[in-house]
Amino acid sequence: MNFKKSFFLLISAASLTAFSSKSTAQKKSTIKQSKAEVISIIDKVNNHWQETHPEPGNSFWHVSAYHTGNMEAYKVTKNKKYLNYSLVWAEKNQWMGAKSNDKSEWKYNYGETDKHVLFGDWQICFQTYIDLYNFTGKNDPSKIARAREVMEYEMSTSANDYWWWVDGLYMVMPVMTKLYNVTGNEMYLEKLHSYLQYSDSIMYDNEAKLYYRDAKYIYPKHKTTNGKKDFWARGDGWIFAGYAKIIQDLPKKAKHRNEYIKRFKDMAQALSTAQQKEGYWTRSILDPEHAPGPETSGTAFFTYGFLWGINNGILDKKTYLPVVEKSWNYLTTFALQEDGTVGYLQPIGEKAIPGQVVDKNSTADFGVGAFLLAASEMARFVK
Repeated sequence: MNFKKSFFLLISAASLTAFSSKSTAQKKSTIKQSKAEVISIIDKVNNHWQETHPEPGNSFWHVSAYHTGNMEAYKVTKNKKYLNYSLVWAEKNQWMGAKSNDKSEWKYNYGETDKHVLFGDWQICFQTYIDLYNFTGKNDPSKIARAREVMEYEMSTSANDYWWWVDGLYMVMPVMTKLYNVTGNEMYLEKLHSYLQYSDSIMYDNEAKLYYRDAKYIYPKHKTTNGKKDFWARGDGWIFAGYAKIIQDLPKKAKHRNEYIKRFKDMAQALSTAQQKEGYWTRSILDPEHAPGPETSGTAFFTYGFLWGINNGILDKKTYLPVVEKSWNYLTTFALQEDGTVGYLQPIGEKAIPGQVVDKNSTADFGVGAFLLAASEMARFVK
């Protein structure tokens, strides 16, 4: 099917016209924005989110993913309002994820109950708790006591299959490196590598240099509507961003750091060739016609990863700046709405769904967090 025709099926003629007119702005690089202008974008997005969501949510993955972006926004803006928003949330949740204290009932299959303490979707909150511990003087160990209890128990077991879905790599890998930096316990880095080896064995495609969402989606058992490999954009966004976070945290001479850098660079090359001319990535990365049209969460995570790589000398600026130029333009001139809403976010799910409507009103906490990650890294890029 012709791409324009399939794109037309998902969004209105008015939206398509708006997108086409906005795409012309790509001829002028948005990278020329000043740091103050990028900070104003961060403030527009984050103030809108916090003002429309005044009540702290729970500590499950999607709320916690927002807070990982809020922490980066705080780092580059020094806006105490952002810090306090996460502090109130952490205190409301008692600096915990899932709350069971009976280790005999702790589980790591999918679950939204307090028994699922070892499930990564209940552990991503620890990233922000550790950041808050560091930002507020490193003098209150109660902020990270639960994080240490859970992760140290997990590491004491013989299991290595905790990260069985790609989202979990973003949720928990940075917890391991952050706790290593707080405690100096090498076990965090050893188990990080062990758990990641398992994940790679069931989800990584050596030919495409991308990750499947989980073992259910491995080709050829699962295919797109056009018979292609189906790599979910948000899923690969999670892991691409996750690699950036752990490489940043690891000591330069850490045993496996170069392995992670190679994987990150391989993913960057693969992702760059799949970017659409309008700057976004489609929900199924290698098959744009499977679920055509723009999607913001994957695009934002990729933009963050590319920018982080450029900013830290891991990715070649000449090669990858054009990728960022296009994706940043999409994020700020199409996905971002006038009132500060971040639109075109695929709802909670685990795959690209043909026919699913994703439009300017499609927003979500985790996607706002991804946008803040990208914008914060852009603020660092423009100096």
